[in-house]
Amino acid sequence: MAFTPLHDRVLVERVEGEEKTAGGLIIPDTAKEKPAEGIVKACGEGARKDSGELVPMSVKEGDKILFGKWSGTEIKLDGKDLLIMKESDILGIIS
Repeated sequence: MAFTPLHDRVLVERVEGEEKTAGGLIIPDTAKEKPAEGIVKACGEGARKDSGELVPMSVKEGDKILFGKWSGTEIKLDGKDLLIMKESDILGIIS
C-alpha cells in the first residue's frame, strides 16, 4: 500500500459485522450498522509536544481496535473502503 498517515493519524480497515443474529435471523444489508471495529493498516509517527518531543503511537499495524461510531474520514484506496482517524478517536485495542 502506498499510503502513510501523518502525525497521530491511523489508517483502519473495518471488520465486517455478523450476517445473522444469535437466533439465526439473517440481517439484510439495509438494516446493518457499520461496524465500530477495525484492523490498523498503517500508522503515522506520532504526535509532537510543544517542545518538539515525539509522543509515540499507542497502536501499531495489525492491532484490532474499537472506535467511535462517527470516527474518522472514509476513503477508498486500492479499491478498499478505509478510514483515516486520529489516534484519540480510538477507544481501545481488542486482544
